[in-house]
Amino acid sequence: MSGLPIPVDGLDGAGTARATNVLAPNASPMTLDGTNTWVIAEPGAPGALVVDPGPDDEAHLRRVAGHLAGRRVEAILLTHGHEDHSGGARRFAEMVGARVRALDPRHVLGDEGLGDGDVVTAGDLELRVIGTPGHSFDSLCFWLPADAAMLTGDTVLGRGTTVIAPDGDLGDYLRSLDRLRAGAEIVAARALLPGHGPLLPEPVTALDGYIAHRRERLDQIRRARREGARTPEEIVRVVYAEVPESLWPAAEMSVRAQLSYLEALEPQ
Repeated sequence: MSGLPIPVDGLDGAGTARATNVLAPNASPMTLDGTNTWVIAEPGAPGALVVDPGPDDEAHLRRVAGHLAGRRVEAILLTHGHEDHSGGARRFAEMVGARVRALDPRHVLGDEGLGDGDVVTAGDLELRVIGTPGHSFDSLCFWLPADAAMLTGDTVLGRGTTVIAPDGDLGDYLRSLDRLRAGAEIVAARALLPGHGPLLPEPVTALDGYIAHRRERLDQIRRARREGARTPEEIVRVVYAEVPESLWPAAEMSVRAQLSYLEALEPQ
């Protein structure tokens, strides 16, 4: 059966039979090795889909365009609107003459957005849209049935865990993880293709790990509060003590989301 992950050293060029990563040069503690731009196409077909063009970096966008090898871009799709995924969308759309589709209307170029249950095609190729709010309010995942692979944006990363951004919600995120976990088992998913970091070849295991990690963090925050930590800053120092201090601002975002979730779930 086609669609098994193709072993490729490094992230750039990694993927599946129909999905190839073009890695953006925007590595940072928050973006890991950089943003993964995914070019999706049937082998030998004239059309393609591009997911998350990445930042507004001309050299990267030209690399993505060159990787198309003459294919026509049927649509540019965004997993969400954060700048490291969407910043280059408008410029890339101009370069290749394609529309941009996203859940957030502010990022749409053309007359079609995206929503849960939509199906986007390029010839015989199809991507199925799954609404997965949580990391951000507008987060989407894309199921590539021909490769049994899920493009996860920032909902699931290839390494580490996801920050709940200020425009996200932990309750939504936990529900999205549960939905992806149930779906991955039902459809026998073979790979997760994240927005940052390497391909994950065992989707159910990865999602189980994500769900367990979130539950463990919530328990740690409950314990820290019982022991006297009150502010998000104090909780970060206790719960994220093993995390480099350069990442504490991101950890504080997650703590604020977790506190909001706990306060709604367990009012004091």
